[in-house]
Amino acid sequence: MKKEKNLWMARIAIVAALYVVLTLISYPFSYGMIQFRISEALMLLCCFDKRYTWSMVIGCIVSNLFSFNLIDCIFGTLATLLACICMIFIKKKFIASFAPAIFNGIIIGLELYFLIDAPLVLSMVSVAIGELVVVVLVGNILFHYVEKDKRLMEVIGIKNLLNE
Repeated sequence: MKKEKNLWMARIAIVAALYVVLTLISYPFSYGMIQFRISEALMLLCCFDKRYTWSMVIGCIVSNLFSFNLIDCIFGTLATLLACICMIFIKKKFIASFAPAIFNGIIIGLELYFLIDAPLVLSMVSVAIGELVVVVLVGNILFHYVEKDKRLMEVIGIKNLLNE
């Protein structure tokens, strides 16, 4: 039991670190009105195991520290948390992959509107489009191949695949 708990803590930490690294290596596109945060593709892990919510929240808050904006740390992470919670309860991975676009589009769009006086609808739409590209398109393609690799699925702790 303790071994399993330690294994999951390691998985959560590794995925959180991966989220931060992927966000930072795509720094110019990870923040602002036009966002293509590659790390968001990892959000689909929440569809397989709710424990990955910890990875996404920790990775997001650490990544948002680099935006040098406390409001982004709070509300950006809130958007991620809400999307993760929603994804846990949606049974179809493809449908669940739209949750980050919805929550980030609304919350980050509002954040950009209030913080930098960006046009509200344009902010919401541009953030949502970035999330759609990264999570719905890239994320689903990535996980299509991940799901075919039984050893990788075992390493990340995913035994039961969701039916699509």
